[in-house]
Amino acid sequence: MAKGSKPRSRSRRKPAPARAGVSLRDLLGWAGRGLLGLVGLFLFLVLAFTVANPVFTPYMIAESWRHGGISRDWVDLEDMAPEMARSVVAAEDANFCLHWGFDMHAIRAALDEGAGRGASTITQQVVKNVFLWQGRSWPRKALEALMTPVVELFWTKRRIVEVYLNVAETGKGLFGAEAAAKAYFGRSAADLTPSQAALVAAALPDPKGRNPGRPSGFLRKRAAEIADGAATIRADGRADCFED
Repeated sequence: MAKGSKPRSRSRRKPAPARAGVSLRDLLGWAGRGLLGLVGLFLFLVLAFTVANPVFTPYMIAESWRHGGISRDWVDLEDMAPEMARSVVAAEDANFCLHWGFDMHAIRAALDEGAGRGASTITQQVVKNVFLWQGRSWPRKALEALMTPVVELFWTKRRIVEVYLNVAETGKGLFGAEAAAKAYFGRSAADLTPSQAALVAAALPDPKGRNPGRPSGFLRKRAAEIADGAATIRADGRADCFED
């Protein structure tokens, strides 16, 4: 250093201030990636279930914990009595072959008649049973409304009925038509008579409170109506979309 010269002052960089916690932008980014992941998982499962059978559903898991196990045997639609599919469609969604997931006529009727009447189609019930949770809530209904057209787009009507008949609750700890046929009538779903199939379908709105094996007068009357409806949709073509 030359004599008389002043020493240079070294400039020091100030350390960057520490980030105070997680920002809103970070949270939104994580939420967006999580949402995309869930959408991707749903689409993957929809495509997979066009050929693969759902092994379990969220409700099946919950009921298995509650009852210490469930009874459920997957049976392809062609291995069930044809009256089983017709009875369920006649009971739950007679215009199943005519709509794209939502029965607008039934929705308008439900709005006119109030909360006592349901308007869910079989496709909506499959979405609820396979991908969502039970119970009445607006978030679930909103998701159901968004997911139903996707299932209708990728699954055939026959596949929708087949999945429904294998995942629907049919009694305490019972899921599917095969489990119901064995528990209530001591036979397979392939051997159900038209009246027995109609009784199983009649119990679907309240599977824990209605017993097709020991039907009440109300259940017998309802089953007779369903049997007539099954014959009607076969005759007028409203069963063509899921029949061979």
